[in-house]
Order: sequence, then C-alpha cells, then structure tokens
Amino acid sequence: MATEADAQELVALRALSARIGGNPHLTQAAGGNTSLKAGDTLWIKASGTWLRDALSDDIMVPVAMGPLIEAVERRDPAADKPQAFAIGALNPRGLRPSIETTVHALMPQRVVLHVHCVDTISLAVQADCESEAARRLEGIEWAYVPYRRPGLPLAQGIAERLRPGVDVLILGNHGLVVAAETVAEAERLLHRVRSLLARPARMAAEPDVAALTALAGGSGYRVPADVEAHAVALDADSRRMAEAGSLYPDHVIFLGQGSAVARLGEQVADVVARLRANPAAILFPGVGVLMRGDASSGADAMQRCLADVTARIDTAARLNYLTAAENDELINWDAEQYRQKLNTAG
Repeated sequence: MATEADAQELVALRALSARIGGNPHLTQAAGGNTSLKAGDTLWIKASGTWLRDALSDDIMVPVAMGPLIEAVERRDPAADKPQAFAIGALNPRGLRPSIETTVHALMPQRVVLHVHCVDTISLAVQADCESEAARRLEGIEWAYVPYRRPGLPLAQGIAERLRPGVDVLILGNHGLVVAAETVAEAERLLHRVRSLLARPARMAAEPDVAALTALAGGSGYRVPADVEAHAVALDADSRRMAEAGSLYPDHVIFLGQGSAVARLGEQVADVVARLRANPAAILFPGVGVLMRGDASSGADAMQRCLADVTARIDTAARLNYLTAAENDELINWDAEQYRQKLNTAG
C-alpha cells in the first residue's frame, strides 16, 4: 500500500466487503466487487471469490491502474483480461482481478462498491428503469447505463454516460455501483441509495416440502439450501417472469438460460426428457423448487436471488430480457468459465 492511511482504508474495505457479502439482498455467491485506489494501484476483489470471505481470506488483488485505463481508452481487447495488469510481486497466489476491474478503474473516486442489490436489479430489468430511478433518486448525482456485457463493453458504456460528479450508476439488467472518497462515505451512500430504490416483496405461500421430497426421491435433484428460493415457484407473477427468459448475467452464469418450469403432473424425469437437458433448477408451480444434486453453492444463492428479484418487480412492467446472443456471449466467455471453475471447486 502507498501509505498507512491507505492500509487502514483497505482494512475498512475488507470489513465492509464481508458485511456486504453476508447480506443476500446486496450480493450473492461470487457476484459483486469492491475496490480501493491507493496511488497508482487499484486493489480489487479477485474473480471467483466471495465478498463474504473478505476477512477470512486474502481476496484483494493489486492492479496497475494507469496501463489498464490507457487500454480502455484505446479500446484495446487486452483491457478485457485484467489479469494482464495484475501486479505479480504483490499477488503471490496469482489470483485474477474481477472481470469488472475496468468499471472500478474508470470511476474517479477512491472507493468503489459494485453490488447485485435485489432492489436495484428488480428495477434495472424494467423497461421504465431510467424514468423510475430518476423519480426515486432526485437530488443524487447518478447515471443510467444500458446493459452491456461485463468487462470492456460495460466499461465503454459507462465511459459514454459518466459525467463529472456522478457517484452512483444504475446498470441495466445488472446492478448498482456507488463510489466515494472513503469507505465510510461509500457505505453511507450505498445504504441511502438502496433505501431509495427499495420495494416490498410480494408475499408467497409456503413450499410443500413433503411433495418436494417425494418429487426429489431418486431423481438426482434436491431441495434448495435456502427456503426463500421457493417463492419464485409459488407466486404466479414471479414464475411468469422467470419462465420468460434471463434477466441478468449471474443468473445465466450460475443457473443457465431462463428457468425450467414443470407442467401439471410432471415428475423430474418428465421435465428432463421434455427439455432434453438437466436444468440446474426446476420450478414446480404451487409446490416449490428442486435443485440438481450437483448444483454449486453459487447456484443455490442465485436461485434465491431470482426469487428475491422477481418478487419485487412491478407486475405490470414491461421487462428487458437478455437476448439469445447476450446469453451465448456470457456462457462462452472465458472469464466467466474461469469464475465457474473456481465456484465448482470451492
């Protein structure tokens, strides 16, 4: 670190990162990232690591910020592989910086927090997101960035919308970015914006655990880790939204495209045969959700996230879904395949 003050801020950032990572309404699995600029070095969460582990594991990676920003400005494809800009002497484990390192480098503030806040995502997938956010965030310097693939395309989208003084970004179909000069100020801004964007979740019935247990028997599927995950199968509006397609990148990465919904009377084997695939999760209307037996903890976290997000979406809103090309772009991206490999291993 450049100074003792920087070192203290990094300690504070790790503590805040752990708090953010421990709240499933703020981020899930390996999603989200935090960073601190110290001189010419950008310390950022490593790809594939979980923010909740920030105090128990060394998850921050140092990146040479100047060369990375220059690569972004040149639209150099090298900027899409931030590991090339990691400072090896300070990165003994050889961790890769977050795939969203360019986003953090572009923000001029010293501290940047990027979260997959369910309140924000539920708004960011709506076609009226920009106008609704403008109403809610009056008095805040913010910008809306339409969906682009995380990495260099998203950084370019941000560069097009960034104005002097902006310290809040709403990322279409993605999440929230807040930035400030200190960790404490960033945390205060995060909670302020989150409260302004908050919307109540629709209530859902309780899952039928006995029926799910019977459906799971001998199928290779299991009950999800979080009871909250079932709500997406128990609320008709949430189920309709989920079945229609993919709403945000981490759903695609951890669960695949869209959501599989069982038809009346179908067993697990029937769904698998009809789809000619073994989906990571199956929604049984009015009953609950089953996860594939080998689904990672990240998949479980994202299945709950889907329930939390869809329960907050305006039922009358028109939604922006990721296109087939955008889905394929995420699935076949080597940076995301690396992140998935770490999550499967961990």
